[in-house]
Amino acid sequence: MKALGQHLILELYGCRAAALSSVSAVQDAMLKAAKAADATIIDSIFHHFKPYGVSGVVVIAESHFAIHTWPEHQYASVDLFTCGAKTRPWEAFKVVKKKFGAAHFSVMKMERGLLPK
Repeated sequence: MKALGQHLILELYGCRAAALSSVSAVQDAMLKAAKAADATIIDSIFHHFKPYGVSGVVVIAESHFAIHTWPEHQYASVDLFTCGAKTRPWEAFKVVKKKFGAAHFSVMKMERGLLPK
């Protein structure tokens, strides 16, 4: 089988609450992750929730990166979905993990769009 895309589902724990609370910090991390993955950025939108938390998405030509943060729990849920042979989602993962200072994490990799060769 051949996969059309790779989807990394990240669970980031023990992150810096201040980084997860700031729209600009979250957006910066996600845009830098897209660049590290060699993805083509189309657009992005991020929203700050009251009293805290940020959600956002970076639309890339190769699919999307999305994030939801819970600063009060020092936790972030991140989806890195890429298609095509040139993107490097694992490089994006490294950037996100470092930018939020995750103390520990888990990653689930899914092959999306499995088709016969």
